[in-house]
Amino acid sequence: MKMKKSLVALCLSAGLLASVPGISLADVNYVPQNTSAAPTIPTSALQQLTWTPVDQSKVQSTQISTGGQSLNVPGITGNVVAYSVPANIGELTLTLTSEVNKQTNVFAPNVLILDQNMTPSAFFPSSYFTYQAPGVMSADRLEGVMRLTPALGQQKLYVLVFTTDKDLQQTTTLLDPAKAYAKGTGNAVPDIPDPVAKHTTDGLVKLKVKTNSSSSVLVGPLFGSSGPAPVTVGNTASAPAAAPVVAPVAAPAAKAEPMLDDTETYFNNGIKQAVAKGDIDKALKLMNEAERLGSKSARSTFIGAVKGKG
Repeated sequence: MKMKKSLVALCLSAGLLASVPGISLADVNYVPQNTSAAPTIPTSALQQLTWTPVDQSKVQSTQISTGGQSLNVPGITGNVVAYSVPANIGELTLTLTSEVNKQTNVFAPNVLILDQNMTPSAFFPSSYFTYQAPGVMSADRLEGVMRLTPALGQQKLYVLVFTTDKDLQQTTTLLDPAKAYAKGTGNAVPDIPDPVAKHTTDGLVKLKVKTNSSSSVLVGPLFGSSGPAPVTVGNTASAPAAAPVVAPVAAPAAKAEPMLDDTETYFNNGIKQAVAKGDIDKALKLMNEAERLGSKSARSTFIGAVKGKG
């Protein structure tokens, strides 16, 4: 099935497909990140939230009943959790965990990713966050790993965590501790029922941020932006001195001396091959390096290759 999508939509899809176990880019066609499935939230409502900064130095834990915030928007039930993460440190891996508590309740998270202009860029519904059995250092939990590539020039991304009425009507089946122990020791697994966790509006969620070098979801305009300036979030929580906001980066200035034809051909072929394999990140890096060395055709080659893939 051929689907003609926008350039950004093509890039948005790459990381999500690559991050789903058992699915390879060779097996599926590109599809855009469908944020239309997420609740529609007015920018004015987002500006009223306090966005807690999270960096690589710590895991941010939030008890939703006490650390969450009210957001009166159709499609969202109970408190939400609002995080901001740095967008100027390279590709990101965000791991969101929601732990099952002692009362066998769990918060079923949905995550909406917004770029620094507060534009919805990726949506991960509750089904993306799957049950993980307890380990030596971890409890029963729902967990999902999101790989993101912030577009050039951005300083922050915003991560909104919430649950819905539909989620509250569902449950999560856990692994009975006796079964987990039997599996771990190689003994016969007892035939006993597994506990069932009820979904609630409260729970403990944790967000871990680290950089990565694998395929990911592009967040924000691909080649800079001629659109509105970044939105200033009114109640952004205080954080260590942030880097000054810079304008979106356009094409790098080419060197004065022209690139040799053989070098130009080498880079253009590499860009085409990377796009053909679905490795958009590699193609972007090749394009940027070629332009740094004086290429006049790398950008048009990249755009043409991606459009041809659609």
